[in-house]
This record gives sequence, structure tokens and C-alpha cells, in this order.
Amino acid sequence: MLIADQVQILLCASPIDMRKGADGLSGIIRDALNEEPLSNKIFVFQSRSGDRVKLLYWHHNGFAV
Repeated sequence: MLIADQVQILLCASPIDMRKGADGLSGIIRDALNEEPLSNKIFVFQSRSGDRVKLLYWHHNGFAV
């Protein structure tokens, strides 16, 4: 996966349930962060214990998790 030069990285401050997939994470992006998940941004989520992270990125025609 190639990432554009001008990409923004946004960190969700609240921990999430790591069982969430692309649909659940995109809902958090819309509702909690007031952002568009299909934008040219990388969204970073952390687990409750803080030992795992998930990144969500829209890449051409689908999400990369």
C-alpha cells in the first residue's frame, strides 16, 4: 500500500473494542470524530489496555485495516 505525501494521521483518544472491523471503525470516525472515513486520512485506534493499535485507511475502492 502506498500512502500519499500529504496524508493526515488522526488518533482517536478513546480506546475501542478491537473486535470492530472497518464498518464499526468508520461509524466511530463519523460519530465521534466528525470526520469522513473515505477521506485521505489515516485513523489510528488503540485497545483498552493500550498494547494494540488498528489503523483504518481508505485506499482507492476499499478500506485497509
